[in-house]
Amino acid sequence: MKLNLELNIADHDAFYERLIETHDGLSDEASQMLNARLILLLANHIGDGEVLKEALAMARRGIAGR
Repeated sequence: MKLNLELNIADHDAFYERLIETHDGLSDEASQMLNARLILLLANHIGDGEVLKEALAMARRGIAGR
């Protein structure tokens, strides 16, 4: 299995809005905790180590301090 980079969310605008609403009213620390929990939940759902490895590498690309 390879990391799917094609648009795969039926209503991506609605998802983005829900994501932003989920963070509404949270402190920076609580928002970071929410993001970490969401990442771990989705990583568990994906389950494939190679896909997760590819996603981590891709997410890290272009980030300062690398």
